[in-house]
Amino acid sequence: MKNITNPTISDWAKICKRPVFPAEDLEDKVKNILELVQQKGDTALKELSLKFDKAVVEELKVSEAEIEASKKQVSEELKVAISVAAKNIRSFHEAQQLTETIVETMPGIQCWRKSVAIENVGLYIPGGSAPLFSTVLMLGIPALIAGCKQIVLCTPPDKDGNINPAVLYTANFLGITQIFKVGGAQAIAALAYGTETVPKVDKIFGPGNQFVTKAKELVQKNGIAIDLPAGPSEVLVIADSTADADFVASDLLSQAEHGPDSQVVLLSDSSEFVEKVKLAVDEQLRVLPRADIAAKALENSFSVIFNSIGECVEFSNRYAPEHLILAIENAQEFAYKIQNAGSVFIGNYSCESAGDYASGTNHTLPTNGYARSYSGVSLDSFVKKITFQNISRLGLQNIGRTVEVMAGAEQLLAHRNAVSIRLKKIQDEK
Repeated sequence: MKNITNPTISDWAKICKRPVFPAEDLEDKVKNILELVQQKGDTALKELSLKFDKAVVEELKVSEAEIEASKKQVSEELKVAISVAAKNIRSFHEAQQLTETIVETMPGIQCWRKSVAIENVGLYIPGGSAPLFSTVLMLGIPALIAGCKQIVLCTPPDKDGNINPAVLYTANFLGITQIFKVGGAQAIAALAYGTETVPKVDKIFGPGNQFVTKAKELVQKNGIAIDLPAGPSEVLVIADSTADADFVASDLLSQAEHGPDSQVVLLSDSSEFVEKVKLAVDEQLRVLPRADIAAKALENSFSVIFNSIGECVEFSNRYAPEHLILAIENAQEFAYKIQNAGSVFIGNYSCESAGDYASGTNHTLPTNGYARSYSGVSLDSFVKKITFQNISRLGLQNIGRTVEVMAGAEQLLAHRNAVSIRLKKIQDEK
C-alpha cells in the first residue's frame, strides 16, 4: 500500500480516484454480446458459455434433479449458517415495511402512497473464483418480502456446466426455482430482452465484473431498470491508536481478496499505528489462499495519515466508500458525521465480513463514489411507490381556483378547463 501524509485538500480529489482497468473496446464488445443474444436467444447463450466459461451447456434451466442433488452436497454446518443469516436478513428487511398514512392536505383532499412490488425481477449471482451464494440471500429475501411475482436467477456455470451447489441450495432454501446457467454480459442480455428459455424481467439486480456492469449500464438505456452501479469492492477504515492492528489488517485483506481491481484504504491520525497495520497485513497475507489476488489489490490501495480523526472523516465523506469501518475512540459520536458511505461498521468488533454475510444489512452497495447519491439495495429497491388522491366536491372547490390560476399562468388552458368545467357544474347544481 502506498502511504500519503497530510495531503492538501486540493489533492484530495486526485487521491479519491479509483484505479481503472480498462478492457480494450469494452463497450463495443458488450454491445455485440447484447445484440447476439437479442438475435439468437438461447443459441447465443450456449455459444457464449462455451466461449467465455469453457462450458458446454445442454439445458439452460437448472433441473429439479440438480437442485435436489445440491442438498446432499452442502454440509449441515453451512445449511445452519445459511439459515441463521437468512433469519437476520429477513428480520432487518421486514422492518423496512411501512404503512403509509393518508394525508388530508386541505379539507376534501386526501393523498397517500402505496408500495407495489415490481412484478418481474432478475438476480445476477457472480460465479467465477468465488460463487457468491450469500448474494442470493441479499437479493432473494427482499424480493420475496416485497412480493415480486417472478424471480429469475442467472449465474455462470463451471467448466463442467454445473452450478455451485451452495448457490443452488440457497436459492431453493428461499423457494427460488427459476435458475439459469448463464453468466456475464450475456446473462444481463437474457434478463433484459428474454430468450426462448429465460424470461424477460423489469429490473436487474446484482454485482459483477466490468462486462456485467457495462451490460447493465447499456440495457438501462433501453428501459430496463437496474439496482445501482456496482463495480469492484472497496473498504475504507478509519483507525486511531485505540484500534487493534490485527483487526484492521484483516478487514483490509477481506476486501482485497475480492479481486485485483478492489481497493482498500486506511486513514489514521497515527503514523505508528499505520506501520503496525502494514506489518500485520504482511503477516496475514502470507497464509491467505487468495494471497496473489489480494496482493495485486494492495498495489492499487493506500493509507493516509491526517492530523486528526475529524480530517479522516472529512476525507472519507469525499471518497464515499462502499464499506466504512470506524475503529476509533468515540466511534458512535463520529458515526453521526458520516454523510457518504454505503454501509458503516462501528467499533473494533464490527467487522465488514459480518455485514457481507449475516448481520442483517444488505451487502449490495454502491461503489466507486456512487455512495454520494445512491443507497444500497433494500426492500424499497424491489417496489414502486404509487401515489393516490381522492378529491371531493368540497376539495375541488377549495383547491380549484389555485389550479386555475397556475394553469393559466403556464398557458395550459386545457388543464385550467378541466377544473373550470367541474366548478361550473358544481355551481349550477346549487
